Order: sequence, then C-alpha cells, then structure tokens
Amino acid sequence: MARNNGTWTTVEQINARSMVDAAASAAATMTSGRPQVERRRRLSPAALAVTNQKVARAYSPIVIAGAVRLADFLVLSAVGIAVYFAYVVPLDGFVWEYIAAIFGMTLAAVICFQAADIYDIQVFRGHLGQMTRMLSSWAFVFLLFIGVSFFAKVGGEFSRLWLSAFFFLGLAALVCERLVVRTLVRRWAREGRLDRRTVIVGADENGERLVEALGEQDDTDIHVLGVFDDRNDDRAMDTCAGSPKLGKINDIVEFARRTRVDLVLFALPISAETRILEMLKKLWVLPVDIRLSAHTNKLRFRPRSYSYLGEVPTLDVFEAPITDWDLVMKWLFDHIVGGVVLLAALPVMALVALAIKLDSPGPVLFRQKRFGFNNERIDVFKFRSLYHHQADPTASKVVTKNDPRVTCVGRFIRKTSLDELPQLFNVVFKSNLSLVGPRPHAVLGKLQSQLFDEAVDGYFARHRVKPGITGWAQINGWRGEIDNEEKIQKRVEFDLYYIENWSALFDAYILLKTPIALMTKNENAY
Repeated sequence: MARNNGTWTTVEQINARSMVDAAASAAATMTSGRPQVERRRRLSPAALAVTNQKVARAYSPIVIAGAVRLADFLVLSAVGIAVYFAYVVPLDGFVWEYIAAIFGMTLAAVICFQAADIYDIQVFRGHLGQMTRMLSSWAFVFLLFIGVSFFAKVGGEFSRLWLSAFFFLGLAALVCERLVVRTLVRRWAREGRLDRRTVIVGADENGERLVEALGEQDDTDIHVLGVFDDRNDDRAMDTCAGSPKLGKINDIVEFARRTRVDLVLFALPISAETRILEMLKKLWVLPVDIRLSAHTNKLRFRPRSYSYLGEVPTLDVFEAPITDWDLVMKWLFDHIVGGVVLLAALPVMALVALAIKLDSPGPVLFRQKRFGFNNERIDVFKFRSLYHHQADPTASKVVTKNDPRVTCVGRFIRKTSLDELPQLFNVVFKSNLSLVGPRPHAVLGKLQSQLFDEAVDGYFARHRVKPGITGWAQINGWRGEIDNEEKIQKRVEFDLYYIENWSALFDAYILLKTPIALMTKNENAY
C-alpha cells in the first residue's frame, strides 16, 4: 500500500498486469529433446552496458545512522565505566549511583547529538562541522549534569577527577569513533553503496530539466543511470543532460532485475494521468520506490504532501517493502530463529535422508531453480521425492495425485512437507530464502499451458520480498498442486496481503501456525 497526496492506493485498486515478456516467459521444448530454456527480454546496448557494470550492495543510511547512535552510547558508557572502576572503586568501593549517572549522561549525550543533527549521512562525511557540534553537545551534557547535581545537593558525592576524566576521555573516544565512521562512509560512497540508483521515465524536456535539477544538488546521493521513454518521435531525446536513453518502459522491469535500481522517478506532468497509470501497471511489481517528480508542475499541494530529493519535490506512489530497520529485523529473525529450528530439525532430517537412501537409488538432496527476490533465479534445496531418473529440476511438469514419478518415501515427505526442511540451509547459510514469505515457485511452473505470470495479474509482485519456506497463503490452505486458476490467484492475493502488512509479529504468528496448517490443510499436497 502506498500513499499518494494523502490518499491510500492499494494493490487491488491498481489491478496491475505484469507486462514483462522475458522474466519466466513460456519456453517450448525443442524437437531435439533439449531442456526447456527460459526466454528473457532483450535490452538495448546502452542498457546492457549499465547492467554489466559491477554494483556493490547498498547500505541503508537510516541503519548506518542508527548504528552510529548505538556505537556512541556503547563507547561513552564503556569509557565512563572504565574510568569509574579504574579510579573510584579502588578508593570508595562500588556505588550504583555512578552507574546510573553514566548511563543517564550517555543517553542525554545521544539525545543532544540528535538535536544537533549530527546523525546524518552527509554530516558523517564532513570533519570540522560534526566535531564542533559534538564538542558543544558533549559539554552541554556535563554542564547539565553539574547543574542537576548541584540543585539536588548530590554534587559532593561524585568525584571531580572522575567527572573530568570522563569528559576528556569520552570526547577523545568520540573523535576517534567519528574518524572511523568518516573513513567508512567516504569509502562506501566511493563504492556506490550509499547511492540511490535512479532511472528517469520521460526522455523529453521535462526529463532533461529533472536530471539537471538532481545534478545541481550538493552532496546528492542520487545516481541517475539513464532515462526510459516509449516515444520514438522527436519528443524523445537520445540523451537527457548527459544521461542516455536506455530503452522503453517495458524494459525497465528487466533492467531492474539485472542491476540494482533503488528509485524510479517519473518526469511526466501529473496531467498525463492515463499514461502514468498505464506505466505504473507495469512497474509496481518491482521492489523499488516509485515517485512522481513535481518540479515542473504548476499544480501545488500542501508541503507535507511532498517528499524531497534535495530541493526537488516529489510525490510518493509506491514504496519498496521491508526496508531499513525492518530488513535488519527480518534478517535477524531468519538467522537466529532459523538456526535454532535447523538444529532442532537435524535428527529428523537425518532420518528422512536415511529413508530416502534406502528407498530408491540416487542422491538424497536435489536443487531446483526457483524465483527469488526480484525474480532472481536461485537454487533451492529439497529432499528428493521423485525417482532420480525422472527428476524435474525446472518443475516443468506439476506433481499430481498418484504421480508415478513419486517414490514411496516421497509421498510421505511431500504430504508432511518434510521435503522442504533442507531449505533451512538456504535461509541460514545462503540467505536467499526467509523463514516466512511468498513460496518460491519454480521458474517454469505452469497452470495448464500458461506460465503463472501469464495466468494471474500481478504475479511478479510476489517477488518484491524474499521468498519463504512457509507463508500466509500456505497456512490458509493454499499449498500443493495448482490445477486451476483460483488456486494460483488465491496464492497471489494472500502473498500480496502479507507483503503489504508485514511485521515481525506477523512472521512469528505464521511460523507458529505452520505445524497446525500442515496437519489440517494438506489435502492439495501430493
């Protein structure tokens, strides 16, 4: 769900139809017997030149700022406690009032640093400015402490030498920490980890003015990759303020799946409502921020309706789901809880592996190509449930009831979903799956003769988040064989609901409900 000018737009209201011709399009079996090959949309040479560049993983400025806040608190607390135990405790013994004062002053320091606006990614890159603000804030905290202790008549209970040492050593530790942060931030900036890789929609005069306006910003984190436009007439330029035209609107989806794109920015006037909506129907399936530029529009909304890229006003249309601290929480949930579940499941997995080995010849595990985050192709581990000589790594043929390809042990582990347990390795060690999320369907999964993305609107929007071992659709009974349109439609609806309403508690609820769902809602699992 995204907010646009004070109103909420839901995925159902957009009722988008993914127009990607390549990301898992149908592939015919060749008469020579070769395996099916997935066709992908061709990109222009200019777009390929961008996608072939090595791109570093992005770091969230919000998470970096939060980590620096935590580092400030820990460093100052450590300095205060170290000085206390080194000087005060040997003379006066342990007194809890000192510990309370240390934590109180440290917390007050972080609040003052926030008020002084030194937890900004651009400030971290500087030197003199942040040091001056930090010194002023740190001195204010000590003056505040001295004033409070004086009026509370407890000033004599605290050592002046400890207080002085805490001030100067704490300041020295902060300066050293900020120098390390400054070095890291500058290095990450050079590597492009802090850039917002942006594509512009509209290769006309509006697009050129927008690119120029973004380029004029001081210390901007916007990196314009290029522009896209469907028009082939004189209105569409080959370059906009030095940014090349990379292709048409339909190419953006494939382009964003081959290289990192963080923001899609429309340079079209708001008056082009019909044209914008048609484009949004194609682009909303991507896990990126989508905004409308308002820098050339004469229509003006209230200031709170805008978000800004430097001085350029924009209107938010769609936001990337599960970002910043939410992403950190989900990562921790997957690796901590997933690690515990994996350890608990190891004995069961050993018994299943032994049963498979005794039941039929062939490997215990197999890998299957599935859709991952943003349509990335990933290898998913599963226990082998088919006879080895009838293996189907692309899942081009759906397993049906009484399928002769399924082994005796395979029927049991598929019914109970024990065949999915090796996917815990994907979660804990490869990090390309989550414990909870939309199920990763096979890249050639079909409903009758249609691929899933051809059979249901908005199918690829499921891939805006990392897929999971279990999900909201699965615990509501939508698992197993897909033999009619309703089953795949319901899965997509439940998956989109999960994406739009994600929370850590929602993940925990789904995970706890999964064992019950496996026992009571397994009629479609063969």
